[in-house]
Amino acid sequence: MFDFNILAEFSRTHCVSICTFLVPANLVATSMTMIFTALRRPQVQVWQAAGIASIFAFVMILHVFTWFMVGVVMAPTYVLLWLGSTCLLTNVGAIFLRRRFASTGNYNLLCVERKY
Repeated sequence: MFDFNILAEFSRTHCVSICTFLVPANLVATSMTMIFTALRRPQVQVWQAAGIASIFAFVMILHVFTWFMVGVVMAPTYVLLWLGSTCLLTNVGAIFLRRRFASTGNYNLLCVERKY
């Protein structure tokens, strides 16, 4: 049987290592999603980048919630929660933005019009 307490304890024990990996991973993966969206990459590539970045963001949010479960309420927990939430919302927003503009073909609201 799966015991969530063991996983939560592992998360709290190895907090520095987990955060050392997740903070740059969130920033790089979410940046890739934004770049792919701005460069009008194919929808599949945007979804893949957003999916991977969303996994990192969701894991960070779960990691912060393990600290909230034991009553640790400090500034770093709120900063990490803000970072994970912002990255998650950015990735979901990129998927919806890409889907909306892919169906209408109107990217002029986001990008400067190219004159050839």
